[in-house]
Parts: sequence; structure tokens; C-alpha cells
Amino acid sequence: MDILVQVVLPISLAVIMFSLGLGLQLADFTRVLTRKKAFLAGALCQVVLLPITAFCLALAFGLTGELAAGVMLLSFCPSGTTSNVLTRLARGDVALSVSLTALISLLSFVTIPVLAGLSVRYFMGEAAPEFSVFALALVMFALVVVPVLLGLGLRSLAQGLVARIEGLMMRLSMALFAIIVVAAIASNWALFVENLARLGPATASLVVITLGLGLLVGTLLRLDAAERATITIEAGIQNSTLAISTAPLIVGLGVGLPEMALPAAIHGVLMYTFALPLVALLRSRAGRVAHG
Repeated sequence: MDILVQVVLPISLAVIMFSLGLGLQLADFTRVLTRKKAFLAGALCQVVLLPITAFCLALAFGLTGELAAGVMLLSFCPSGTTSNVLTRLARGDVALSVSLTALISLLSFVTIPVLAGLSVRYFMGEAAPEFSVFALALVMFALVVVPVLLGLGLRSLAQGLVARIEGLMMRLSMALFAIIVVAAIASNWALFVENLARLGPATASLVVITLGLGLLVGTLLRLDAAERATITIEAGIQNSTLAISTAPLIVGLGVGLPEMALPAAIHGVLMYTFALPLVALLRSRAGRVAHG
């Protein structure tokens, strides 16, 4: 398991973030200047409402220690490339989805270390592991920001090559995600069984509530149907791989994945359980409007 934590996880995360970068272009970063309301709506859901919801649910379900900190760590993570795919399937605003994913992902190397440090100290108290926020930020910069920028750079320099490998990289990313989720659950199997009665409903509630909040915010701000679909999906889909990969960096690179990674692993399964039916509904509604 030490090979998984020290080698496989960092490489997998870098590959996934590189895959994200392959789908980006400079316009995805400048688009926020012309789509301010829609972008701010998505950022509000991901950066503010999601952590607040996670904190309330951790308290409501009686989660403590590493498990509660793990729920919070998950809530600090941006959406991943999956949200872009689901947005396309839901006939949402893919350009807006990509912009949200890109910018919030790039900022996460600052926001996650700071907020995770606060959460760990709050929920774990004296048992909280000692870690350097600055050192964690540097590692996350190397594993998150650098691969994204490399993917972005490759796309701008060799569009033909990217067109040939982008689909392969997406499939590889999904396979790595599945492996990481299974590994996180398997390495904490006894803890998983013991806490499933609380973690299952807590993470399921997080998915359902954040999807609902995304739809509510989009409606209150009178965004169009495609933008509402995008904000809804971006609010409910988190980069579970990033949370699972970050947990060992906080707790320490011991043998196996820490229990702090378990909430993200469970969430990684449940978010599709609830998101896919919603995507089908949004797609159906968009189809009816288009043919109406």
C-alpha cells in the first residue's frame, strides 16, 4: 500500500489533471469577464455553499475526527473533468463548465491547504497531524497546477496530437479514478463497514443538497436553462481523486490510505448515483425546449 500512496496516487492525480488541461484553452480563463453572473453563481456554490453544507452535515450526522475532516476536505475540492462530460450530456453550457473547473482547480492549491488546516484542527483537536500549509501548497501546485498548464500548453502547440489522444486520456482518467476509489475503500474496509450507516447518508445528503443548491441559485439568479444545468452539476460533482490524494499528504505518508480519504471514496460512487438521473432529466427538458 505504501507504493499506492507514495507513487500511484500522485502519478494518477497528475495524469487526471493533465487530462483536464488538454481540454482547456486560454478563452476558458478569459470567459469569466463576459459571463460574470453565471461564473460567480458557480463559484458561490462550490467555494462557499458546498463547504458550509459539508460542515453542517458532519455535525448533523455526528462525524468526528478524520472522517469529519475528510468530509470537509472533499468539500474544498473543485469539480473535475467528469463535470464537463456530464454537462455536455445534460445539454448544459459546456464552456461555462470548463471555465469553472479550470479556474477553481488552479486556485485549489491555495484554498485546500488553508481550509483543510482549519478543518483538521477543528475536528481532530489535539490529535490533529502537524503539517505545513506552505509545503502542502507546493506539493499541490506540482500535482495540480503544473499538469494542467502542461496540458493547456500542449493543446496550444499541437492541436492535432491532442485531438488524437484526448479521448484516450479521458478514459485513462476515469479508469484511474475507479482504481483510486476502490483502493481507498479496500484499505479502510473495516472502518468503511463500521461507519457506512453514517457516512453513506452523510455523503449522499451532500450530493443531493449541493445539486439542489446549484439548481436553486441558478433559478434565483435567473440564469438560462443551459447555465442552470451547468451550475447544478458543478455544485454536486467534486474531484474525489484530489481529496483522496491529498489526505495522505495531510495525515502522513504511512502504509495505506488514511481514513480521511474514505468520505471522498464513498462520495465518488454516490455522486454518480444521484447525478446521472438528474442529467437525464435535464437533457430531456432541454430536448423538449429545443423542439418546442
